[in-house]
Amino acid sequence: MIIREIQKEDNQQIAAVIREVFISDNFPKTGTAFADVQLDFMFEAYEKPRATYFVVENNGKIIGGAGVSQLENSTENICELQKMYFLHEARGKGIGSQMIQKCLEKATEFGYEKCYLETLPEMLAAQNLYKKMGFEYLCAPLGNTGHTTCPVWMIKNL
Repeated sequence: MIIREIQKEDNQQIAAVIREVFISDNFPKTGTAFADVQLDFMFEAYEKPRATYFVVENNGKIIGGAGVSQLENSTENICELQKMYFLHEARGKGIGSQMIQKCLEKATEFGYEKCYLETLPEMLAAQNLYKKMGFEYLCAPLGNTGHTTCPVWMIKNL
């Protein structure tokens, strides 16, 4: 398995991966990444300063991804861990922690002071991973991501 930066030709596959996770795990479709406008244009969405998105490729097939970018509608020097989703075949193999580590290293390289994330209450395995990686729970959201159905907020000092 290879973790690499997204390329334009990955757009269709990573969008399909994210949608598949929401459908197969029966997660809410509105107020989440599922409804994000940039889902079909992930390469372009992260082609800006202080942002990057990584995909996990296995034998030519994209099976997951995650990225970091400036937290929307925040003036603080905080990035957001975004769109971290993996197909079932990629789970339980340590890829999530590798991906978070890669994203946090890049966030530090970009000069961010903190990394924020939002997730769903149902995503308990993900929350356990985030805690293991040093994220702590917050009582209220930061910025304004538009993900109104994600009421679990976490942050980590970099």
